[in-house]
Amino acid sequence: MTVHATEPHDLLEIARQAVRAASRVLAGARAEEIRSKQNPRDLVTEWDLRSEAAIRGVLEALAPGTAILAEEGGASGTPGGLRWLVDPIDGTVNFAHGLPLWSISIALEDADQKPLVGIVAAPVLGWWFEAIAGRGARDHRGTPLAVSTQTRLDHALLSTGFPYDRASHPINNFAEWEHMQRVAGECRRLGCASIDLCLVACGWLDGYWERRLSPWDIAAGGLIVAEAGGTVTSTTNGSFDPHSGEVVATNGAIHTELIAELARAAAADRR
Repeated sequence: MTVHATEPHDLLEIARQAVRAASRVLAGARAEEIRSKQNPRDLVTEWDLRSEAAIRGVLEALAPGTAILAEEGGASGTPGGLRWLVDPIDGTVNFAHGLPLWSISIALEDADQKPLVGIVAAPVLGWWFEAIAGRGARDHRGTPLAVSTQTRLDHALLSTGFPYDRASHPINNFAEWEHMQRVAGECRRLGCASIDLCLVACGWLDGYWERRLSPWDIAAGGLIVAEAGGTVTSTTNGSFDPHSGEVVATNGAIHTELIAELARAAAADRR
């Protein structure tokens, strides 16, 4: 099976097989070799590398010649066409501490960098979320996902995250976090962007925002939210672009208000 003459479901099945291979590698894994990347808070373990190797092995076997952009190994293949976006362990800090809020995230984007298929799986928790562009999003049982119906931001449950260099970089989400603690119902920080997005897709969260992410963090989850009936945009309500590093994802009903409040918080922080 190759991606050169396949239907979207076949592309999704390739991603499924890659996620299953990584899940087998990570079953019962506990990090022992933990090191930092450029920032002390940005961790990588031996299991990130093993998981990515398993994923690459499947993708290269079943979709030969298709480009891959992965968190640990970087880019391979010829750019400009279909490309896999791979996060072998999203939430490595959680994983390294034994906290089961981490995932495997794989998306396939087209030549315009639009996600076509996406899977986010949290093996320890038994969670599996997947989507095909234009064909809806489902959980591991095949049950369609649907966003919440909450219409009031002051009753909404939101989630966000913070960049690794938050202690030194001026774009650190602190002002937005403090502001949303005052105007939203409740705010959470889970430490795994792909899971945050999928919890919006299944209606457990009403909204999520974050900036300064990588495309492999948000491409699959962003597609899953959109296919579950949610709204996914940039922080200024523009089109969602995983490569921009920013995302606001909601049930749609609170989206405009959330965007406005984030802008208000940022403006106040600049004064």
